[in-house]
Amino acid sequence: MIASEVRALFAVAARPEVVSLAGGMPNVAALPLETVSAVMADLVLQQGTVALQYGSAQGVRSLRESICDVMALEGITAAPDDVVVTSGSQQALDLVARIFLDPGDTVVTEAPTYVTAINTFAAYQARIAHVPMDGDGVVPEALADTFARLHAEGRAPKLFYTVPTFQNPAGVTLSAARRHQVLEVCRRAGVLILEDNPYGLLRYDGEPVRALRADAARGHDVVYLGSFSKTFAAGLRVGWALAPAAVRDKLVLAAESAILSQSPFTQLAVDRYLRTQPWPDQIKVFREMYRERRDAMLDALTAYMPPGVTWTTPAGGFFVWATLPEGLGLDAKAMLPRATGARVAYVPGAGFFADGSGRANMRLSFCYPPPERIREGVRRLGVVIADEIALRDTFADALDTGGGVRPGHSPVRRAPVPELP
Repeated sequence: MIASEVRALFAVAARPEVVSLAGGMPNVAALPLETVSAVMADLVLQQGTVALQYGSAQGVRSLRESICDVMALEGITAAPDDVVVTSGSQQALDLVARIFLDPGDTVVTEAPTYVTAINTFAAYQARIAHVPMDGDGVVPEALADTFARLHAEGRAPKLFYTVPTFQNPAGVTLSAARRHQVLEVCRRAGVLILEDNPYGLLRYDGEPVRALRADAARGHDVVYLGSFSKTFAAGLRVGWALAPAAVRDKLVLAAESAILSQSPFTQLAVDRYLRTQPWPDQIKVFREMYRERRDAMLDALTAYMPPGVTWTTPAGGFFVWATLPEGLGLDAKAMLPRATGARVAYVPGAGFFADGSGRANMRLSFCYPPPERIREGVRRLGVVIADEIALRDTFADALDTGGGVRPGHSPVRRAPVPELP
């Protein structure tokens, strides 16, 4: 088992003087907390003896019915019997890995990919083969080539793990045309797709993107993972897996072994909220809030980043993927201590690759800080990057001329970093 690059930053990022562009924490302050409190109080009064008791490892049936209604927004037709409720979609990911992976097995993922998925697969001693992405998501031709190469090497992949919509960390979305291509490539190769979709309903403009699972020719081609962490409350830890019957049964057995049963209280609280409250309106509130924060980050990046820095433009979700100027040898992980010294935090890109790539990348999260702090955090980060570039240029000039830099002397002029409330 290995530590998460994100979790390792929590202690620093939690300091009030630091603008954290690191963690992907949803902003639960936008929830109607009085309403949520009333829902939970009513639950205890009316169903307390059930909510506070042991439950089924598969999950409360009424919630599984509600989950099917939620997935229908992304074009998925599903039956409650095929849904397994989990402790967040992270547990679903772990249970799938536990069922399918033996030491030495290979999982194919996008590059970059979700950092905790890398850690989960590593914990089961699996190897990861990356497939490149561009602005339209994973490249289908490269995916087919990777499958062919692995088969030729005698390493038939067990799974293709993907976050196709508002991807974590890159923020890109797999295009509609490529979705059909990816499904066909995986079908021909006989590879199960593990579709992780926590952000799908957080599209800023237009209707939600159709899930891969919605267009799979056969339901057993895709195991779909969902979560209420981004659209309701992360602290309730309620997610799910939609799986073919054979996989579903194994998931239930694995869940029983891991935790005996999910919490009936949190499941019934989510279900009661979905059934009694206008939750689509609440998701709209979240979308508008995150869109404002996304716009603040994009505007600030345009205003404050030095020339040569590039970034993605997400249409939903929580993240922007930034790339440092090419050819300078800049390392986002090595730069992080200087950034935290300037009171701004981000996640270095190397954590999202299993092969040590991504040194010039960083994940910037805009979901939690308010717009004014996002702008200030990006400004501080721009100063740090500009300092790094200037320092590299100075040493390069010194090497070219045979000169040097005087000990204790910094040729870089640093902009002041104002305090924020």
